[in-house]
Amino acid sequence: MRRFGWAIALAAAAMVPAAAAAPQANVSTVETATTAAPAADTAAAAPAATAAPATPATAPVQGLGMPDGRMGLQDQVTELGQQAADFHNYWLLTLCVVISLFVLALMVWTLLRYNRRANPTPSRNSHNTLLEVVWTLVPVLILVAIAVPSIRLLAKQYSPPPADLTIKVIGHQWYWSYQYPDNGGFEIVSNMLKEAGDPSLAPGARTRTDADGPRLLAADERLVIPAGKVVKFIVTSEDVIHSFAVPAFWTKMDANPGRLNETWVKVDKPGVYFGQCSELCGARHGYMPIAVEVVPPAKFAAWVASKGGTMPGAKPAPAADSTGSSTVTTPANPAAVAPAAPTGQPAEGTAIQQPATNQAATAQN
Repeated sequence: MRRFGWAIALAAAAMVPAAAAAPQANVSTVETATTAAPAADTAAAAPAATAAPATPATAPVQGLGMPDGRMGLQDQVTELGQQAADFHNYWLLTLCVVISLFVLALMVWTLLRYNRRANPTPSRNSHNTLLEVVWTLVPVLILVAIAVPSIRLLAKQYSPPPADLTIKVIGHQWYWSYQYPDNGGFEIVSNMLKEAGDPSLAPGARTRTDADGPRLLAADERLVIPAGKVVKFIVTSEDVIHSFAVPAFWTKMDANPGRLNETWVKVDKPGVYFGQCSELCGARHGYMPIAVEVVPPAKFAAWVASKGGTMPGAKPAPAADSTGSSTVTTPANPAAVAPAAPTGQPAEGTAIQQPATNQAATAQN
C-alpha cells in the first residue's frame, strides 16, 4: 500500500510542471497580443512618444490605495468604506478587547481564588439561576448590538443609488478585462506588468516601473473611472471563479462563470488604487492585479475618446449656414447622428485612431 501511495505521489509530481507550463504559455500569448509591441505596433505608436499624451497616467501615491506594511485596514476612500472601517475599528475591536480582558480577568480570579490552597473545601453548588440568566442574556444583547449596524451597512451596500456609469468586469485565467457599455462598448484587457529580466517576458514587452505601481500590483491597462460619480460594476467570469477586490473601496465581489454579480463605488478622491483577485483560481492566481485609476470627469472624457469611445448624451455641434448663424438640422433618423467629441477632444469628423494593442494605448495615455 505504501509503494502504491508513493507511485501516485510521483505521478502527480510529474504532472504538476506540465500543468503549470501550459497556463504560462497561455498568459505569454495573451500578453504578447495585448502588451507586447511588435515592430509594426511600435512604429505606429512612435508619434505619440514625441508629444505629451492627452491623458497622462496618474502616478501612484505611497500609502494611498496600496499596501504599506501597516497593521489594520487601508485608508478608505468611499463613504461606505469609511463607515464600515469605523464600525470595525471603534466598535468591533473595542468590544473584542473588552470581552477578552473580562474573560482573562475571570480566569485569573478563578485560579487565585479557587485553587487547592485558597479553597481546600470545594463548593458543591449545582446551579445558579441568576448567573445563568445573566451569562445567557448578555451575549444575546452583544450580538444584537453587533447585528443592527451590520445589517444597516449591508442594506446600504446592496441598495446603490442610480449609476452614472456601468462597467462590466470579466475575470479570466489570469487577467481582467473591462467593458464600457455606456461609452460605445469598447473593451480593455489588463495584464500584470512583469519585472525587467523576467525570463517569461515576451520580446519587446513593456516592463514595470515605479510609476506603474508596486511589484505584482502594476497593470499595463488600468480600470479608469470618474471621480465623484456612482460607478456600477457588473462582475462575471469567463472560466473559473475569481473575485474582484479593491481594499481601499471596501469592495469584494465574486466573479462567477454564468452569473452576473453587482457592486458599486463612489470615489471622490482621484488617485490610483490597487487590488487583486481574491479567490484561488489556478496556478497564476497571485498574478491577477487590479489597478483602478480615479480621474476628474474631464480627464475621463479625454481617456474615453482616446480609446475610441463616446460619452453618453453628447450632442452634435451646430452647423453654420451661409449667413454665419448657427443652425441645427434634425435628421430623419436621430440615431444616425454621431455624438460630439467631449471638450478638449478632436472635432466632429476627425478620425480617432484606435490603438492596435494595449501597448500602443498605454503609450498614448
